[in-house]
Amino acid sequence: MPVKQLDIKRFLELSASNLVLDVRSPGEFAHAHIPCAFSLPLFTNEERKVVGTAYKQESREKAIKVGLDYFGPKMRGMVEEVEQLMAAQKKAPGETANIVLVHCWRGGMRSAGVAWLLDLYGFTVYTLVGGYKAFRKYAISQFEVPYSIKVVGGYTGSGKTAILNKFTRLGKTVIDLELLANHKGSAFGHLGLPDQPSQEMFENKLALTLDRVRQLNNDAAAEPMPIWVEDESMRIGTVMIPTTFYRQMRQAQCYFLDIPFGERLQYIVKDYGKADRDKLVNAILRIQKRLGGLETKTAINCIVEKDIEGAFAILLKYYDKWYLKGLHSREPGGPPVVTIPSSAVEEGLNAQLLLNQLT
Repeated sequence: MPVKQLDIKRFLELSASNLVLDVRSPGEFAHAHIPCAFSLPLFTNEERKVVGTAYKQESREKAIKVGLDYFGPKMRGMVEEVEQLMAAQKKAPGETANIVLVHCWRGGMRSAGVAWLLDLYGFTVYTLVGGYKAFRKYAISQFEVPYSIKVVGGYTGSGKTAILNKFTRLGKTVIDLELLANHKGSAFGHLGLPDQPSQEMFENKLALTLDRVRQLNNDAAAEPMPIWVEDESMRIGTVMIPTTFYRQMRQAQCYFLDIPFGERLQYIVKDYGKADRDKLVNAILRIQKRLGGLETKTAINCIVEKDIEGAFAILLKYYDKWYLKGLHSREPGGPPVVTIPSSAVEEGLNAQLLLNQLT
């Protein structure tokens, strides 16, 4: 029986609980991939170039023969690696992990070859019609879908991410854009975090998250729950929120938590106070054109003299000014910003203040 092919929607539905194998080259995978996929390359980066050259300069048949020379010696190792990945899959007691989802770039010979091997060995194998290209098309389309979005606003140091985490624990629907981007949004947002994903990979992560949210809402018997996000600039470090989705965020209801400056300053100092001094100085230098020469010099001197609170008092005033400008330049036609006074940076208190607005 030939290996069955799935369209992107059914492929992603099964991917939530089954093994996904990306058989493209390591370089292709490293640039961007379906977020839940494991890399099982049929060819190395160099082998892929050789096969591609044979295809373009000689013939399809020649490329297949060259590919088989590479594929043959790898067969046993690939089967054993899939067995190990299967064993690591968490399944319910008594449930057998046997389904494998395979894709390559466009649903061609690479995925067909690996799928044939795994099917021959005894796995239940499905391939993706159109391959990774089909996923990318689907991913981009997710940003066009209308969503019910609620935005958590507040000056820097308001603990907005902590509130989102609290919402998650309460069972609310949350998309943490900074978590997907590996960046906290400010000039200091990269400190202590892994390297950021490529733009394409960030979009893939966001799209798959939106897809999962939509599936949950479709399964819900009641009215779909709103999606809570943090108020962000369009750029988060080196990546950009897709324009169409960002426009929805800017047109959505924004709840602005108005927390005293001193409370926020103490929260920021606690968060960044132990960061490497040289990295803090470098972060300040990155915004010196907008911060101004005198303020830059003063803030750096505070860091050198270990006056972290003094440095962040300067920086917090700078970020408050820029945030306020963005808050009042939201997309036309959206609801007015709702200001919610709060006395402290306390996630439980502020999460409840926000939820009270929905009742």
